[in-house]
Amino acid sequence: MARLGFLTIYWRDMLRFVRFKTVLVSSLVQPALWLAFFGIAMAANFDRLAGSVPTIPGVPVVSYLTYMAAGVIAMTTLFTSLFGGIVLLFDKNWGLMREIMASPLPRNDVIFGIALSGMTKSFIQAGIIMVFGIFIGAEFFLGYSAGQTFISLLGILLFLGIFSLGFLFLSAAISISLESPEGLQGIITLLTMPIFFASNALYPVNAFPPLLQIISGINPLTHLVNGIRFFAIGDDFQSIGIHYTATTGEIALSLCVLAIFAAIMFALAYWRFQKAVVT
Repeated sequence: MARLGFLTIYWRDMLRFVRFKTVLVSSLVQPALWLAFFGIAMAANFDRLAGSVPTIPGVPVVSYLTYMAAGVIAMTTLFTSLFGGIVLLFDKNWGLMREIMASPLPRNDVIFGIALSGMTKSFIQAGIIMVFGIFIGAEFFLGYSAGQTFISLLGILLFLGIFSLGFLFLSAAISISLESPEGLQGIITLLTMPIFFASNALYPVNAFPPLLQIISGINPLTHLVNGIRFFAIGDDFQSIGIHYTATTGEIALSLCVLAIFAAIMFALAYWRFQKAVVT
């Protein structure tokens, strides 16, 4: 019964995502436009500036567009995940959440159903952005064999999945505690800017002030970007004049940070749902 309820919550939210054409199209087109206009414009400037920096023999040089495309994939996942809980507020306003809470359905099923539907949306959007990025010149999986590409895609999905679950649990915890979508939008706006800009999504963090480097080091978005770049670009490359290397141990540490974050956010969501009273 619990499994059936879990699948019902999941499938219902996915149907809503597909049927609302405006939301579906805008959620897919907006990141692509960001990558196309901002990415190409910034790539031309950064690549020109980096052209005067001597390259390291034997180290592949990656364009800024490729470097940034990994960050845009992460950014899209962040925004999608944080807004994933807004469906709970709509259900509360329409009276549907009251019926769900009064049913024998375990409240955990609501959390997992919403979280995994949001994770599915993140996978869809990330896949579209990745294909579009390759189409406009991002050099993902360059020199990879078919097997290496497949394994790298699985690695990217693993990072995306754990990251999106963490922020979807956070979004669900916030949503079940509020009464209006406007309140959620305000909190999300407050969260997204520092999380996004205090990360390595658009630029290296080497030149950050020491305090900001510490914040970036514990920022889940930084660890997601690390994983995407490791699997999509490689463990040794040069971009915008900086030499980047990553070891398997460092990537495993990033995955652990994301897993711990997701576990903490699930505990928060579980606590808020157990305490929630929907009238």
